[in-house]
Amino acid sequence: MAVDRARPLPAKPEWLKVRFPAGERYQRLQQLMRGEGLHTVCEEARCPNIGECWNAGTATFMILGDTCTRSCGFCNVKTGRPADGLDLLEPLRVASAVRSLGLDYVVITSVNRDEVESGGAEGFAACIRAIRRDDAGVRVEVLIPDFKGNRDALAMVVRARPFVLNHNVETAPRLYPRVRPQARYERSLDLIRRAKEMAPGMLTKSGFMVGLGETKRELLEVMRDLRDHGCDIVTIGQYLRPTLRHLPVERYYDPAEYEEFRAYGREIGLKHVEAGPLVRSSYHAEKQAAPAARGGGVIPLQVRSG
Repeated sequence: MAVDRARPLPAKPEWLKVRFPAGERYQRLQQLMRGEGLHTVCEEARCPNIGECWNAGTATFMILGDTCTRSCGFCNVKTGRPADGLDLLEPLRVASAVRSLGLDYVVITSVNRDEVESGGAEGFAACIRAIRRDDAGVRVEVLIPDFKGNRDALAMVVRARPFVLNHNVETAPRLYPRVRPQARYERSLDLIRRAKEMAPGMLTKSGFMVGLGETKRELLEVMRDLRDHGCDIVTIGQYLRPTLRHLPVERYYDPAEYEEFRAYGREIGLKHVEAGPLVRSSYHAEKQAAPAARGGGVIPLQVRSG
């Protein structure tokens, strides 16, 4: 992937400026994560909302290590071949952290582990079960990779009964060779469709970034594709270039444009669209799920076999 490192970034608008993370609760959560040997996507991906979320006592756990086997052009997570196998005790440490924080809504994501046949699906399932053993009322949202299309791996996660199953398409299909070179748009859509078929009562979710060179027409087509494949919740946020080694920002979307996306989502029948400059997959995740659950009449989850 060729990246123009000399190309200057456009001037960042005022609505994208956030405070430097600080505060007593932020420091406590940071210490807890280090003490448990856990990773968060908040830190690894340099999320702009880390200060707000951590001071509110919420974080997105990143399991399966800190090294991703893929090299997406937008992502700040370390890329390479993981040195270690899957950590079988990690789910217990995640559950311990959830208990210590007193959380009732948890988001779990991971790096891609393409060198493992299952893609690490058993890690997601084990985390869900470990958290629920401590407190059956905790709602768990998972943001999963595509598992290279492995249906059995997806079924392993769905059988563990997450409250929300999220898998991001990230961008328009035309841009995949540049943005997600090791992924396939159709495979991501198929994962969402299969998940909804396996568990019709489970909320499904996906998201994409804006500002990578896509057209609005392409993004509206992505929203329709997600709806047609059984997606309930869609998140839309501005791409922010982590470093000069990453893809450049083509343009910044105005806040009013996100309202256009929200209105279009309502028009085509999506249960909920969370759109805004700083929106990320897990930003206010519990608030995203609430209207979708109410509006969609979510039923107790029953997983279909096959």
